[in-house]
Amino acid sequence: MRLRDVGPGDVEAYLRMRCDPVMMAELGGPQPVEGIAEKVRLDAERTAADDWWVRMIVPDGAPPEAVAGTVTLWPHEEDGVPISEIGWMVLPEFQGLGLAKRAVREVLESADRDGRWGLVHAFPGTGNGASNGLCRALGFELLGERDTEFAGRVLRTNHWTVDPARINSAS
Repeated sequence: MRLRDVGPGDVEAYLRMRCDPVMMAELGGPQPVEGIAEKVRLDAERTAADDWWVRMIVPDGAPPEAVAGTVTLWPHEEDGVPISEIGWMVLPEFQGLGLAKRAVREVLESADRDGRWGLVHAFPGTGNGASNGLCRALGFELLGERDTEFAGRVLRTNHWTVDPARINSAS
């Protein structure tokens, strides 16, 4: 598995991930097709400026355009306090192969080397066993449940945090 930056050519991958009812079941349902190209453009622009890290997961031996999913690390504010948040998605045909765990670990290790991200937060849905298991396996600490807004929808999530400096010692 390798990671590469999101680019303008990733619209189809975003459509497969964000507009599919199965992929978006834990995130409030599919997003509208309209606006996806603009989302890719903004993500590519933010990534090129090194403001956000949007990494496309490419399976071993596959060409760069063969995307299995994405992992994103971005800064924003929660109640006026700056935080860093990480999120990931893996297409159904690539789930269960450990790609998300490897990709999240790699991004967190990069965040540790970079030094600017601080404590990293993750907010998987309370019913998303795979993502909550990934947080547990990588050494995130569960702070509890909360309501989280994603794409204009309020979701019930678990709130996890991890210090990227600790990720290297996680299993």
